[in-house]
Amino acid sequence: MRRKDREMTKAFGLEVIDKSKYGVISMIDEDNEPYGIPLSIVRDENNLYFHSAMGGKKVEIFEENPKVSIAFVGETKIPENYTEEELDEIVKDESKAVLLISKVFTTEYESAVVTGKVKLVEDEEEKIKAMRLICEKYTKTKMDYFDMAIKAGLKRTNVYRIDIEEINAKRKKYDLNGEEMKWGRME
Repeated sequence: MRRKDREMTKAFGLEVIDKSKYGVISMIDEDNEPYGIPLSIVRDENNLYFHSAMGGKKVEIFEENPKVSIAFVGETKIPENYTEEELDEIVKDESKAVLLISKVFTTEYESAVVTGKVKLVEDEEEKIKAMRLICEKYTKTKMDYFDMAIKAGLKRTNVYRIDIEEINAKRKKYDLNGEEMKWGRME
């Protein structure tokens, strides 16, 4: 990671995964071409789970090359480090132009990138557990209907697990005084 000052802990990265709406999984196909798609992903301890159809491009790629990278994006926002009056003063002094680049035309963000290998889950109990976790994350208010849905759809669905081999987390965030909070500083 180039910006070590923005590196965060593994625990922070796991929090980003848990609150992310989706993850973008990237892989290399049989022609050595990159292929990436967004997926609904849930974490259970050191494992990630997602489901898919039983066929398709990603299914074929996983059979040939199970190595993947998954990118997750947590909260993002444009910081308001200066009032309009302060910005009007900054632009009067060219020596302060760097403030526009570093503190105005920027984005606060948090992210996590995981690497690992995709494994098809074949154990029915683990498949149901994974699907339950996925549904609890994405369709929490519909869980009364889960048992009937899983009975109808489990045999027509692939479930995959990725054991997290490596996780890198990163954050850019400003405090109330407009100063960037570097590694280890949470508030």
